[in-house]
This record gives sequence, structure tokens and C-alpha cells, in this order.
Amino acid sequence: MKRYLFLLLILSVILGCPEIMTAQQTKILTGEKFNEYGLVYTLPKTAVSITVTARKQTFKAGKFYKYAKKFLGTDRVITENSEKWEILSVEATPFGIADSSTQYLMQLKPGVTTFIGVGSDGMILSINADPTPSAVPEPKYSITADPAINADAYLDYVTEDFLASQSTSRQAQMLSEALLETRETRMAIAAGTADNMPSDGKQMELMLASLSAKEKALTEAFTGVSYTQTATKSFSFTPSREGKETLFRLSDFAGFVEANDYSGAPVYVSTKILRRGQLPLDANGEEKKFPKDGVVYAIPGTASITISFQGENLWSREMDVAQFGTTFALNPALFTAKKNPSYAIFSDITGGLVEIGNTTTQQ
Repeated sequence: MKRYLFLLLILSVILGCPEIMTAQQTKILTGEKFNEYGLVYTLPKTAVSITVTARKQTFKAGKFYKYAKKFLGTDRVITENSEKWEILSVEATPFGIADSSTQYLMQLKPGVTTFIGVGSDGMILSINADPTPSAVPEPKYSITADPAINADAYLDYVTEDFLASQSTSRQAQMLSEALLETRETRMAIAAGTADNMPSDGKQMELMLASLSAKEKALTEAFTGVSYTQTATKSFSFTPSREGKETLFRLSDFAGFVEANDYSGAPVYVSTKILRRGQLPLDANGEEKKFPKDGVVYAIPGTASITISFQGENLWSREMDVAQFGTTFALNPALFTAKKNPSYAIFSDITGGLVEIGNTTTQQ
């Protein structure tokens, strides 16, 4: 039997089973003479696609921050260049990945019209029914672009005396005087008391905008400038055991970094097994016997998956997980009967049996 199965696997790789490509990268496999009427399929492992959105704050110190208290009367300034990252939200979606260690054979006989639906990776989706796979989340990484920030914008408004001065203190004083003059001019125009008032509303609007830009640039030379960006990245996690492990790290220097990059603080993913899959019982409460040459499916377990950062739970959910369960099988005669054969639909996330019925009543 092992030799036969090995030969069948080789044929599947070289020739492929006869198939009809359907939507969303699925296949319909049928038994034919060249593959000796045997169909190979796999069951899934349950994985989780985790999408994290974080905020990046960038701080740039003004050249004259040491003089802000003296000339502007404030000590609320940025004193050094830095970045700060914080997590805003976490979303997670379970999905299935084909488990190559769980390959099974469904043996058919000549003349049987039974077919199975599989994904492009060979994972079983259905028997005698069109396969309808779940959408698999695509990996993401994006960050909003840097805003057009010019920390030296104040240089557009300085005089030749400022540029010629070798004293930083003197330069700071000249900037503060220019800032005070700019504020007084803007307030006078807004109040309608300026000596040279604009001729119309449009000109006033332009003058006020220009003065506001100048005031902002001169102020930021003392207080510094900051801006915010948003970044989103996806991570994939496949539960394998109970416990806590590092999913990734968040660094104030580089944002999202790998789990083994100790420049960042760890973001943990914890797994707690709540229930392991159990074999079905018969009317006497005994475990049912595994059907001979049965069509294997999964009976998943249930686990709680939690994502945490710096002691705070960011996301938590209970979900069915294939690898914490067991397997059972359906009698293949259900699907090969000449009259009223059955159909079955399986979860491509857990490998569990979702639905089984008679093809004559199938909607």
C-alpha cells in the first residue's frame, strides 16, 4: 500500500489529476485510469493573520530651543530629535494552510462519478460539491508618507545681520524680535488697524496666510516641530503549543522589527488550549471506530489567542484550531453510491466537517 501511495504521489506531481479550474484558485479532481482512480488531498493547519496599525510620532528640536524660555517665555519645547511608536489597533483573521504531513488518499473505482474540490495547495474543500474557499488575507505593509517638514524654514525670513552674526544668543534675540513684529502685524491687519491695509478681501487673505506661515516658522525655530504617521503591517502566526511567544517587536527607532531584534519592546501572542478535539461517540458512549479507507477530516480543538503589549491585552479571541484536535473519517460509500450519493463541505480553516447531505436535495 505504501509503495502504491508513493507511486500515486509521484504521478500527481508529474501529471496532475484531471482538473477543472474554478474561481478563487480551486480545482475539481476526478478519478481516471492514469491515476488509478486515486485522489490525494491534505488537511489544513489553522493559522492567524494579524494586522497591526501603529502611530509613529517624529520630534525634531529647534536650533534655538535653549532660548525659548528667555525670549518666548515657554519651556514646552522639543529638546532632542526622537521618534515614538505606539500601537493603535490589532485585527486578526484565522485562515488555513495546507499541512503537507497530512496527505490522504481517496480510492475510487472505475465508472464512479465522485469528485473532490481542493484548493491550489491540495487542501480538501468539498466532495461532490463546488468548492467555496474562504478569502485568505494578503500580507500588508504600508506607512503614510513623510509630510513636507522644513526645520530650517525660519531662514527664509532672516536678515543679513542675522546671517553675519556669530552669536547664537544674538541670533535668537533677532528671531524673537522678528516673531513679535510678525504677530503684531498680523493682529493689526485682522483688526483693520494696520497702516497699510490690503485693498480687498482676497489680498487680506493672502497676507494673513503669509504672516501665519512666517510666524509658524519662527516659532518652530525655538519650540521644534513634530509630525505623525500611521503604519500598518501584517504578521502570520500558527499556534503549535500552549504558552506565550514573541510575535514581533516595536522599536522607537525602527518601528516594526523581528522578534529576535532586541532594539524593540516585545509584542506577545499567547495560546491557551480550552478544549481538545474528541472522537465522536456511538449510542453506547463509546468512541466510534475509524471507517476503513474513510475520507479523513479534522475535529478541531478550541484555543484562546491573545495579543498583548507592555502588559495590556490588545486583542483576544476564542477560535477552533485544527492542530489541537484529532481526525476522524467518513465512510467513502456515502459519496460513491450510484443512487443518491452524498456531498460534504469542509472548512478550509480547520479541516472540520461543515455540512453533509444528499446531492438530490442540495441547493
